[in-house]
Amino acid sequence: IGAVLDEAWSLYTKFFLRFFLIAAIVFAVVNAIYGLIVVAVESGDGTSVLLALAGVAASVVGTYWLQGALVFAVQDARDGAIDASIGEIFRKVTPLLGTLIAAGLLAGIGIAIGFLLLIVPGLFLLTIWSVVAPAIVVEGKSVGEAFSRSRELVKGHGWTVFAVVLITAILSAIASGLLQLAFSFLPRFLEIFIGGTIASAVVAPFTATALTVMFFRLRDSVSPTAAL
Repeated sequence: IGAVLDEAWSLYTKFFLRFFLIAAIVFAVVNAIYGLIVVAVESGDGTSVLLALAGVAASVVGTYWLQGALVFAVQDARDGAIDASIGEIFRKVTPLLGTLIAAGLLAGIGIAIGFLLLIVPGLFLLTIWSVVAPAIVVEGKSVGEAFSRSRELVKGHGWTVFAVVLITAILSAIASGLLQLAFSFLPRFLEIFIGGTIASAVVAPFTATALTVMFFRLRDSVSPTAAL
């Protein structure tokens, strides 16, 4: 657990500006639309439904495009050098966008159902599917192959993976909440656009870095740890 988080933190801090810019590009668009939706709903504007649909589409595409881009960025930075520009990173992930979206939506639905039925199944699925995105981006897996590959890698390391996912989620939630609170004095749209974008652009790269580092360490591992 410590080794994964240490490497993730080292990469995150060393390449913070690069990761932040990659995330900010996407979140600026998504949060601008979301901010308009919130303002429209609160003011009773009739365009809120259309804006909401646009917001959902932008959020889905943006979330998984960014997820893939950050995996590429972490993979590129692991050797300590930068080989691809930010534009090249987004271009590389574009052909994989459909696969990332399909896998992400399926995982999200499955995990949500697991949490609704009982919390434990949701946590189990969250753990065994935690490295689906890196499997798609790094190894070029299809949707079905990515789920199988993620479970294969996590097998025998379940408690370690669960701990990394849980710790990362808690730290990210705390950091995001504090950053957004710092911008709560702004008008509603600016609070969402500026505060939300900065908070997300700071937090999302750390989560992606931790999961990507964990993927590589699981792939390179030769001795399984305690099973889930």
